[in-house]
Amino acid sequence: MRILVTGGAGFIGSHLTEGLLRAGHDVVVLDNLDPYYDVDIKRHSLGRCRDAGGDRFTFVEGSVTDEALVRSTVAEHDVEFVYHQAAQAGVRASVENPKKSHEVNTTGLLNLLEAAADAGVERFVNASSSSVYGRDEYLPYDEDHPTNPRSPYGVTKVAAEHYCTVWTDLFDLPCVNLRYFTVYGPRMRPNMAITNFVSRCLNGEPPVVYGDGEQTRDFTYVDDVVEANLDLLETDAADGETMNVGSTGNISITELARYVVEETGADVEVVYDEARDADARHTHADVSKAERLIGYEPTTTIREGVSQFIDWYRKNREWYEPLVIGS
Repeated sequence: MRILVTGGAGFIGSHLTEGLLRAGHDVVVLDNLDPYYDVDIKRHSLGRCRDAGGDRFTFVEGSVTDEALVRSTVAEHDVEFVYHQAAQAGVRASVENPKKSHEVNTTGLLNLLEAAADAGVERFVNASSSSVYGRDEYLPYDEDHPTNPRSPYGVTKVAAEHYCTVWTDLFDLPCVNLRYFTVYGPRMRPNMAITNFVSRCLNGEPPVVYGDGEQTRDFTYVDDVVEANLDLLETDAADGETMNVGSTGNISITELARYVVEETGADVEVVYDEARDADARHTHADVSKAERLIGYEPTTTIREGVSQFIDWYRKNREWYEPLVIGS
């Protein structure tokens, strides 16, 4: 199958691209290599994709906001399936620059939906986020929980989901929204909490927790997310649906930080700093809908995943370690 992965040089997108290539598909990656974080990490990820796919891998440098480029990429490569992973990521980044988040996450999505519908694409999978939920009225979140985002980023993800639903209903483009819950693993963005904790501990510095540390997160290992996406190649049971993609549980940020200290063997204590605005207090996914529709079964617990990440980090520090510890 000929597949387009937008944002395929990024963390989740590159892992998904590798998985698709190893499964024998032809993959085109569209990515603008935005320097939101170290572009060398993205170039390293692209190298992994080239190694996995050879001639079946194509890289197109450019943005989903470039309507003409999006249309030509879809048409010239006879794209049959779209995985839309590209986004202006980051809750706090969206507070600082909401217009950029809107342009990339909403206008960019519309460019892709129009191009995909016109080209007769078989299925369009949109990467959404647990940020759509915002304030928790109950936990775990199921897909019927109200969407009350606390950030411009969350608003753009809600809008994207609605656009996908409309394109399914009005333009005969089967769309699926996958709501990711804090994905982590090798090559993740260096400003994520787990990377930050590991970086500081391995450099003899204490991990910094923002707020009281009692906030909780449902951390999802990237391999589980890739499996959920690959499952959508085999079934149309989820067309027109929105599903949570989470893990096997959640953990407090303080507990996470202490576990990283223990696993790295660092002689440090967790320290606390002022809470950051727009962050959700708790996240926890009910994944029963994804289990029912596509057979989704997360297999990696947070402790298993963090241990795997620490091992990977130690082996890849030379090219991956953040330039500024604690940034």
